[in-house]
Amino acid sequence: MGATRTPVRGPAKGAAKGPGPGAPVPGMAARRTAVDVLGNIVHKHRPLDLELDPSGGHPGFRALEPKDRSLVRAILGAALRRRSQIESILQKLLDRPVPEKSGRVMDILHVAAAQMLFLDIPDRAAVSLAVDMASADKRARLYKGLVNGVLRRLGREKDTLLAEPVAGAAGLPLWLATRWTETYGEARLGQILAAQASEPALDLSVKADAAGWAERLGGRVVAAGSVRLQRKGAVDEFDGFDEGGWWVQDAAAALPARLLGDLAGKRVIDLCAAPGGKTAQLAAAGADVTALDISEKRLGRVRENLTRLGLSAEVVAADIRAYTPEMPFDAILLDAPCSATGTMRRHPDVAWTKRPSDIVTLAALQAELLRRSAGWLKPGGVIVFCTCSMEPEEGELQIASFLAEVPGYELVPVLPEEIGGLAECITPVGYLRTLPCHFGGGEAPDGGLDGFFAARLRRL
Repeated sequence: MGATRTPVRGPAKGAAKGPGPGAPVPGMAARRTAVDVLGNIVHKHRPLDLELDPSGGHPGFRALEPKDRSLVRAILGAALRRRSQIESILQKLLDRPVPEKSGRVMDILHVAAAQMLFLDIPDRAAVSLAVDMASADKRARLYKGLVNGVLRRLGREKDTLLAEPVAGAAGLPLWLATRWTETYGEARLGQILAAQASEPALDLSVKADAAGWAERLGGRVVAAGSVRLQRKGAVDEFDGFDEGGWWVQDAAAALPARLLGDLAGKRVIDLCAAPGGKTAQLAAAGADVTALDISEKRLGRVRENLTRLGLSAEVVAADIRAYTPEMPFDAILLDAPCSATGTMRRHPDVAWTKRPSDIVTLAALQAELLRRSAGWLKPGGVIVFCTCSMEPEEGELQIASFLAEVPGYELVPVLPEEIGGLAECITPVGYLRTLPCHFGGGEAPDGGLDGFFAARLRRL
């Protein structure tokens, strides 16, 4: 397997060889933060977004300068997307497993290997900083010689090691790789992993005139009207942000709301609404929208987005299981809590923060929410159930169970023309099932969609 390297600015040529005694080591704070955050994700199952939150995340990350924050993001992206591959390579370089009481040795090795294998950072910098970090850790310092030896050998043999087959799937833990092989087959799994191996493009949903916005922002129209950009940077500095012309939303995430059809003047409720992308879609389509979410804090972001976009909705903080609407709705969109295994293109930590038991627990919750909320429909009304999960229990099996157990509802199959002609994303039964390897109307390397499931049900 070849390596895809992400350019990261390294030390300038001609720079001083090192700091004076007691002075901060350039780049050390960023690497130490990357090691800490990686450990929190892999061992404590902390989501990456929470760790890198600029206001309440990891204190080391919050203390970094912007350029060092970018470096941490790049290191963690490579370390998580390629974790299984890095693990396989390190196992070949270690004579025996590193003891559990060795402190952060393995996390240090993973962070250094990610830089050496997949980022455009000089090997000597990655090795030196890794050895310094091991020396500074009272449990890891006994293994600083091992860290030095393993990484120097990695530098000499990396081309050969990268060309060797990976033990397992490069970006997945064994349990998830086994699951996806059984569900999608080995060939499709290979395509999914290839799509998840690099950072995806940025997708926007627009209130109107997708072609105009694509031209204005230097992007292209994909899927059913999303605008895809290759540019990076702070989105609040992009053209049109302040005027509320668009919002960030993966092209696949924008599809389920389209399945509700013409919404002008209809009463619609968006359940589990935060952060509000689908609420904005519904409001922009002319619906009378109620946006409901259990988290008042997360609803603050929904309100902010609606204000910026010049859209309106009734925002309600409530638990679906305890909420009763005053009157039935014409349409319901339930984006149910799920394992989020379809979002690994953008959130590579998901593979390492989720466990098999999460799927069982979340599927049970989804069934409860679907059965309760479906009863809020008017006769003839439709509900779209969706999840950003790749797991059948949170998609196809969930709907099959509902239709078998709950009378008075029928499946309304998805049609290609409703989703921009993406016929490959419709199952034989009529469900929407997008995969990371679906290009969504884009082309490599800017193709790809989040993994999404959606089904449309009508109340008889």
